[in-house]
Amino acid sequence: MARKLQTIGFDADDTLWHNERFFTLTQERFAELLADHSERAHLDARLLAAEKRNIGHYGFGVKGFVLSMIETAIEVTDGRVPGATIGKILEAGQDMLAHPVELLPHAKDAVEALAAEHHLVLITKGDLLHQERKLAASGLGELFDAVEIVSDKQPQTYARIFGASPGGAEASMMVGNSLKSDVNPAIRAGGWGVFVPQDLAWSLEHDEKLDHPRFREIPDLGALAQLVDSLD
Repeated sequence: MARKLQTIGFDADDTLWHNERFFTLTQERFAELLADHSERAHLDARLLAAEKRNIGHYGFGVKGFVLSMIETAIEVTDGRVPGATIGKILEAGQDMLAHPVELLPHAKDAVEALAAEHHLVLITKGDLLHQERKLAASGLGELFDAVEIVSDKQPQTYARIFGASPGGAEASMMVGNSLKSDVNPAIRAGGWGVFVPQDLAWSLEHDEKLDHPRFREIPDLGALAQLVDSLD
């Protein structure tokens, strides 16, 4: 008997491995560097506005974040930011790119449990080279049948990926920590969406939960295999 679910997509950052915690730590470091020029709340707001403006130019990931920090530093100092401060911002970004990959609890077990009988696709956005390096360092790369590093995650993104996967969108599921990027657009494309919330979440990824029969939520990846079995 054919399985009801044939393709399972996984988000990468903050679904399989830690990511947002490094952005948070770097933003705290950034605030310390600019403490003499701006209050923390004002600086955070200016940085978020810069990130929002720049997504269309730089995309998602560390490089765009670093450029947004530099832009914000120039703005809040009226163009007088010292070169040494810019250097420290660049250094902070390089530290983020070099940080070891730390898998989230149950990530490896969840992927291994589903790999034998399902078509697995890693669907992530961000810097191409950085995401490729993280996947290689994670030790999970060989468990995936396909890897899609995309500029953004919209319903049409999932329609394309799932449409070319076994079973099509109807037999596909997306697992991730972002309602906006992982869960809701996958459901709108005709698939299932599984929300795995994390304590830290980028404000630009916030969205409302869909009231939809294909929406599911689990506390962590340790519950994923059982959920899949219940749907199959």
